[in-house]
Amino acid sequence: MSGPLDGLDLAGAAAAKDAWLELSVAADHEAVEAVSEILSRAAPGGTSVEPAFELVEDGLAARLDLARPALVRAYLPVRSPEAVRSAVAQADRELGHLQAFGLRPIGDLGARLVREADWANAWKVHFPVLRVGRRIVIRPTWRRHRRQPDDVVLALDPGMAFGTGLHPTTRLCLAALEALADRGALDGARVLDVGSGSGILSIGAARLGAASVLAVDVDPIAVEASAANARRNRLARRIRVREGSAPSGEGPFDVVLANLIASLLVTLADGLAEDLRPGGTLLASGIFANREAEVVAALGRRGLSIARRWTEGDWVALEAVRPPG
Repeated sequence: MSGPLDGLDLAGAAAAKDAWLELSVAADHEAVEAVSEILSRAAPGGTSVEPAFELVEDGLAARLDLARPALVRAYLPVRSPEAVRSAVAQADRELGHLQAFGLRPIGDLGARLVREADWANAWKVHFPVLRVGRRIVIRPTWRRHRRQPDDVVLALDPGMAFGTGLHPTTRLCLAALEALADRGALDGARVLDVGSGSGILSIGAARLGAASVLAVDVDPIAVEASAANARRNRLARRIRVREGSAPSGEGPFDVVLANLIASLLVTLADGLAEDLRPGGTLLASGIFANREAEVVAALGRRGLSIARRWTEGDWVALEAVRPPG
């Protein structure tokens, strides 16, 4: 019986010391969160989601196509072939159970070996210039953009971290950030970004008026990417990056950003609330619609009330407010 690792030289990859195993699954958009949770257990650094899109405006922008499946990817370092085989076997079993329900189309688990140097360039074709909301423009460092007078441009190179702006959860969080900025709530604010990934939300907050941002992530690769992107945007003095999660131990903050998944938001609810000052705002994204009530209840138990919500397809972002002290 064939499996996703057939034909792959894991022992040779482990000896190379810079090899990664890329896992990928094509999935209907309503199945993306469930697939992401399964892959994230195999690759604790997290997952990336690439919605289907077509390039327009001579390759300078993108148009999303939600009728086609998204591609969920995860990467795990190949240090121990035995550990890799065990993690992949578990992910394959869990995906099989999910496929058996037949609720939404989910493809088979794919796997391939990649070298850091090769991967760092091969994926760039999947990352176009993207406009979010009225003013925010996400510009990959290798692409051109015709800047408009009111554009807030975020120059980004995700590297091996996650957070390209293509996924609805990131776009929703950026739109919510823009709404906060429009109300003046980011002016001079102290911001915490939990699960910073590529640093895209930290850079957005700083560009929109935050005085300082602490970006934390449990993945050292994401920490490195966030710090590098802060430097690219000349924001290293305003964005500090380190390994960590919520609670950060450095609160309270005026604004807390948490673009995670519903299960993590529920798990981290205590820490997120602890990091938020009285009267402060939490922007929580990465929530699939059928998990919204669970997240709202978890935040409500910590005294946070929902002030606004944004939706795109089946994804939800929430603005939660801690009552003034």
